[in-house]
Amino acid sequence: MPGYTLAELGACLGGSPVGDAGHRYSGVASLEHATPEQISFVAGERHLAAAQCSRAGALLVSSHLSPRIGQPHLVVANPHAAFARAVGLFHPEPEVTPGIHPTADIAVSAQVAADAWIGPNVQIGENARIGARSRIGAGCSIGAHGLIGDDCLLHPNVTLYANCRLGHRVILHSGSVIGSDGFGLAWDDDHWLKVPHIGGVVIEDDVEIGANTTVDRGALDDTLIERGAKLDNLIQVAHNVRIGAHTAIAACAAIAGSTRIGAHCQIGGAAMIIGHLEIADRAIVSAGTFVGKSIREAGTYTSVQPLMPHADWKRNAAQLRHLDELHRRIKELEKKLSELERKSP
Repeated sequence: MPGYTLAELGACLGGSPVGDAGHRYSGVASLEHATPEQISFVAGERHLAAAQCSRAGALLVSSHLSPRIGQPHLVVANPHAAFARAVGLFHPEPEVTPGIHPTADIAVSAQVAADAWIGPNVQIGENARIGARSRIGAGCSIGAHGLIGDDCLLHPNVTLYANCRLGHRVILHSGSVIGSDGFGLAWDDDHWLKVPHIGGVVIEDDVEIGANTTVDRGALDDTLIERGAKLDNLIQVAHNVRIGAHTAIAACAAIAGSTRIGAHCQIGGAAMIIGHLEIADRAIVSAGTFVGKSIREAGTYTSVQPLMPHADWKRNAAQLRHLDELHRRIKELEKKLSELERKSP
C-alpha cells in the first residue's frame, strides 16, 4: 500500500511516534470522516472529545494532550502546521513537463526559463521575464516588463499588468488582477479628471493571493506586498498600500489607498480600512470592523455591533442619534453636582 508509516511521518514532520510506529497510512482526513487507514490532527482541548471518538488510525497531537489519546499518534509541537505538511506529503503537487503551449503568444523580447511551463492562450508582453520552474496557467496575461520569479504558480486567467514584479514562490489564483489603475481622480471644474498611475506593484517571495483579488498599481511609487503575506479571495488593495511581511487578510476586506499595514497582522473578513492610515505590527482586526483611524499598538480591535433582534436594533439605533445631546446634559449635571458639593458644609 502506498503511504507512510508513523515512524516515517515522525521523521518527515519532526515528531515522536506513540503506539504502533510500523503501520502504514494511506491518506489524511478530518476527525469526523477519517478511517483507520488515515491520519488526522487535534488542534486543541476543545477537539479532544471528537478525537477520542474518531475512527482515525493515527493522530497528530501536542505533548500535553498525548496522555489522553488512546489511538497511535505522533507528538508534534504544532499539530495544525504538522497536518498541513502531512497533506502535502500524501497529496504532492503533480509534476508538470516544462514547455510552451503552441497557442501561447510570447513577445520576441520576452525571456522564459527553459524549465518553465506556459499554458494555452497565455499572452506574455515585451521584455517580460518568467523564472525557473514557474507555471503560467491557461489564459493568463503578463504585461510588458512584467517580472515573475522562480517557482511561481499563476492559475488560469490571472492578469499581471505591465511593470509589475513577483518574487519567488508566489501563488496567484484565478481571476486575480495585479496592477490595475488605482481609483485616483481629480475634480476639474465640473467633472472628474483621471489621474494617471505610473507606479507598479511589487509582490515579494512566498506571497499567496486568492481568486478575484485585486491589487492596484501605485500612483507614483509602487504598491508593495511583503514576503510571506497571505491574501484571501475577493480583497481590494488600493494604490500605494503597503502590506507587511506574514500578514494574513481574509476575504472581502477592502484597504483604501496609501494605508500601511504592519507585519504579522491578521485582518478579518469584510474589514473596511480607510486610506492613509498606519496599522502597527501584530495588530488583529476582527471581521467586519471599520478602521477609521491609525492603530499604533499591537492588540485586537473590534468595532462590529453584535447581532440582535431587528426591533431591538431599531430602538438602539434611535437612541444613538441622541448620544451627543445626552453627553452634553450629563456634563451639565456633573457641573451642577460639583457646585452643590462645594457649597455643602
